[in-house]
Formats: sequence, structure tokens, C-alpha cells
Amino acid sequence: MKSKYFDMEKHVAEEHAGSASRLREFILGWQDGLVNVLGIILGVAAATNDTRIVIIAGLAATFAESISMAAVAYTSTKAEIDYYHSQLKKEKEWIENRPDDERAEVYEVYYRKGFRGKLLQQIVKKITSDKKVWLDFMMNEELQLEKPAADKPVQDGILVGVSAVIGSLIPLIPFIGLTVQQAVPASVGISLVALFAVGYIKAQKTVGTPWKEGLEMMVIGGLAAAVGYAVGTVLGVALPG
Repeated sequence: MKSKYFDMEKHVAEEHAGSASRLREFILGWQDGLVNVLGIILGVAAATNDTRIVIIAGLAATFAESISMAAVAYTSTKAEIDYYHSQLKKEKEWIENRPDDERAEVYEVYYRKGFRGKLLQQIVKKITSDKKVWLDFMMNEELQLEKPAADKPVQDGILVGVSAVIGSLIPLIPFIGLTVQQAVPASVGISLVALFAVGYIKAQKTVGTPWKEGLEMMVIGGLAAAVGYAVGTVLGVALPG
């Protein structure tokens, strides 16, 4: 029988893993949406100098980007689940048909952890005496695979898609009610501040130096903005109006 302490430890670990995964998916969609749309609208602004066209282009890019990111998140997570179940099936077959080989792998894992002699033999015997425990061990310890939730692809797709919309709308806000000349610097400014803030918060919630993570995100956004603006300027001059 498992102790209450063991169950609580597992529960806490799963909660932390889930929170980290959700944060990662949110930042993935949010940053991608903001950076891509920022580059696009600055390019369009430089090429056309027309607020209406900038907003239309930005909104079109927002929803196209969000749907694309949501689809990628859904399919990649589904592929992860399919891979997990394919490995699970293989491990089940190997435990049934090649128990000595699988038992030796359990032995090797704990040997590398520093266990020796009678204690090592007892651990191996205990784990391999229960096929469910044995299978869980092979998946978690040997293959380093955690069982994903069945509804995770849908959750990831929705989270990435929604976060991409939120991120994409940030650089568009200044173009509502301002001229292109006023909106461009305001859009760049608000976007860079938002990128820095999210990078800073991410480092606080995970690992890393907050100001370095914030600066890194801000530089990525700045480069995208510069490229988009440069392309728009060149096209605006090169192409006939």
C-alpha cells in the first residue's frame, strides 16, 4: 500500500509539471503571435502608410497565425501521445517475452544510481514482482516518458491559439485612433516592453536571470520589427503606387 506522503509527492510533481507545460505553451503562442504580427504590420505600414490597410493586414495575420499555431500545438502533442503509447506497447511485449533482458535493465538503472549487493537485488526483485510497477518503471525511469493526459492535444491547441491572438493584438492597438507615423513608434515601444515583461516573468517562474531573459525576448522582437520595417520600406519605394 502506498503511503500518503508518496501520493502527495507525486501529486505535487505532476502539478508543477503541468504548470510549467502550460506556461511554456502560453509563451510559445504569445511570443510567436506578437513577433510575427509586429514584423508584418511594420512592413505594411512602411510600404503603404495607410492605417486601414495596416489594421486589416494585422488582423488577417493574427487569425491565420493563431489557427496555424493551434494546429501545430495539437498535432505535435498528439504525436507525443502516439509515441508514448507505441513505446508502452513495446515495453509490455518485452516484459512478457524478454523478461530477463528487461530485468537486467532495471538492475542497470539502479546500479548506475550506486546500489550494490543484496539491496540492489531486493530492489530489482521488488520492482519486477509486479508487472504494472515494472512497466511504469521502464516508461518513467528507463525511457524518461511521462504519461500525457488524453485531452492534452485539445488543451494545448486552445491555449496556444488563444495566447497567439492575445500576443498578436498588442502591436495593433496603437494603430486604432493614431496616424501611421504616431502608431509605428508606439507599436514598437509597447511590444518591446511586453516582450521584456513576459521574458522577465518567465525566468521568475522557471529558471534563468529575469533581466537577461527579458532582454533576450526584447531583442528577438526588435530584430523582427527591424526586418519587417526594412522590407516594407524597400517595397514601398520599389513598387509603383
